[in-house]
Amino acid sequence: MYAIVRSIPPGRVMTYGQIASELGYALSPKAVGWAMHTCPDDVPWQRVVNAVGGCSTDRRGDLPPGLQQKLLVGEGVEFRLDGSLDLARYRFDPGPSKAHILR
Repeated sequence: MYAIVRSIPPGRVMTYGQIASELGYALSPKAVGWAMHTCPDDVPWQRVVNAVGGCSTDRRGDLPPGLQQKLLVGEGVEFRLDGSLDLARYRFDPGPSKAHILR
């Protein structure tokens, strides 16, 4: 899972469900989210968003509110007024040729 997240380029995102799908649903989207809580330092956790293109980390008490959005904005991602991003524009698709390598 962490290899998949490491493959997401700056300024792009994947959803928790998309990562679960890439893993053949060996983990649920919720489990992917929990795994991001304790990921190694070299994993760009901020590039994983929820199914509507929103940042779910603001609900966590251990991160400053708005940190995920701030990090993504720093990578060039633009957010709508409602706090979501355009998944059609920013979603990363590793493609079938890369997905099997990442598993």
